[in-house]
Amino acid sequence: MKTVNRYTLMAICAMALTTSSCDFEEVNTNQFEMTEEEGTRDDFAVGGLITALEKTVIHVGTQADDTGVINQYQIAFNLSADSWSGYFGQNNSWSGGNNNTSYFLVDGWVAETYKCTYTNALNAWKKLKKASEDNNTPEVFALAQVLKISAWHKALESFGPIPYTHAADASMKIPFDSEKDVYTAMFKDLTEAIEVLTEKAENGVSIMKNYDAVYAGDAAKWVRYANSLMLRLAMRVRFADNEMAQKYATQALNQTYGVMTDQKDEAKMGTGAGLVFRNNIQWLADQYNETRMGTSMVSYLVGYEDPRLSAYFLPVDESCTYGIEAFDGEKYQGVPLGHTKGQNSTYENFSKPNITASTPTYWLRASEVYFLRAEAALVWGGEFGDAESLYEQGIQMSFDENGIKSSVDSYMYSGKTPIADVVSHWRYGFNNPAPCETTVEFEGSQEDKLEKIMIQKWIALYPNGQEAWTEWRRTGYPVLHKVATNRGSSQGATVEGGIRRMIYPVSFYQTQDGKEIYDNALKLFNNGNGGQDRSDTHLWWDCK
Repeated sequence: MKTVNRYTLMAICAMALTTSSCDFEEVNTNQFEMTEEEGTRDDFAVGGLITALEKTVIHVGTQADDTGVINQYQIAFNLSADSWSGYFGQNNSWSGGNNNTSYFLVDGWVAETYKCTYTNALNAWKKLKKASEDNNTPEVFALAQVLKISAWHKALESFGPIPYTHAADASMKIPFDSEKDVYTAMFKDLTEAIEVLTEKAENGVSIMKNYDAVYAGDAAKWVRYANSLMLRLAMRVRFADNEMAQKYATQALNQTYGVMTDQKDEAKMGTGAGLVFRNNIQWLADQYNETRMGTSMVSYLVGYEDPRLSAYFLPVDESCTYGIEAFDGEKYQGVPLGHTKGQNSTYENFSKPNITASTPTYWLRASEVYFLRAEAALVWGGEFGDAESLYEQGIQMSFDENGIKSSVDSYMYSGKTPIADVVSHWRYGFNNPAPCETTVEFEGSQEDKLEKIMIQKWIALYPNGQEAWTEWRRTGYPVLHKVATNRGSSQGATVEGGIRRMIYPVSFYQTQDGKEIYDNALKLFNNGNGGQDRSDTHLWWDCK
């Protein structure tokens, strides 16, 4: 938090804690999107909207955005899901410890999460829908649908009910849909988009090549990504609706072009469409000197002697005396979630993420898909394949994605388990026991095997904290270290249960119309039986 261009998060905290007002127009304005005047200058009227929509899937910007996007990413994601997932700890605490990392949900921060996961994509998607209709280009709208769902499922899984089926209506009173209805609509929209994109792929048609920062217009890769996204969402709902999950998992795997199977299939934002995108996490670690390794990562990676350790994190600074010596001869240490110690030199010397300014921001990778398939095979068997083989392929793919040449067999059959992470310091110390005694070898009961799949998936997903937090809530795995200080009990958070969802921003119910929509949204929780706007309210799919 150290540049003159930086939002002052302390000020945001203070504002959120002392007033119930919020600038609704600001929350609902997409800074990525061009103005009408800019859009008429050239083919940016459509192509620029594709790039803008891609930038909202996981919040990224370029050097031209200065630190604005980085600041928004920090308060929307890094100080919430990235930390709640166990990936990161923070060499700082904000507002005297009353912030998202200690489970006290700050209104201005959750409003930023909603804006980054939902609002920023809304107007660009609506304009692409109209442009597609006006220009008879269904493939453009199909791509827009895939991108919209890529962004909005994060809003759905962070908050619960969101506006979806009526999102394009010309009205200021858009109702929210239940989670089940949104997933149902997403599967329908994905099915239709995949059909359109497949036809273009089979005919060698590129889609918005000069403006597509992910696949440079390669329709076949977009189909493969959309199928993989469908598989991700299918497995998301399997505890809530097994029939729906199995139907769309089967469909995703049997579509033309199938799902991701190779590293070259991965979806990422690094360079493309003539742009170079910054890595937010690198900036937060190196420039703001805040983001560090989480203690749960220490326990699993050091305990398993996981060769991805050095690919993910840097050793402690040479002046640090609290590192744990790892198998590679280096020392590593993480920062506990939810500490209230402020910024200090002790945690400053702990392990930083091994992420550079040019490291891409990954949306979805082939390793995740193998673990999704392994879970499907474990549960349904038959045509879904062999769970153990897919599990091993997932580990191998994650090794490949991170440039690891070590033997997967040696890793799987090492018999190693996670370790405790303890720092003895009168003020900054902590004592985190080993989270579990689970080995990597694929053995045991079906539940044991599910835990192993999810642990390895969690390791492979790094640093995608949003997806990792969601999967932790869905399955209960991996077991993570508990928050050091829980300041969110008044909002529902517990040390054992963690944060199950974000509460809606205050701006949602500040007007009469907004209050009516908000109250109706709360009635959609718990399969239509209603629920409270609390952080301990379980979402529809979080029912294991």
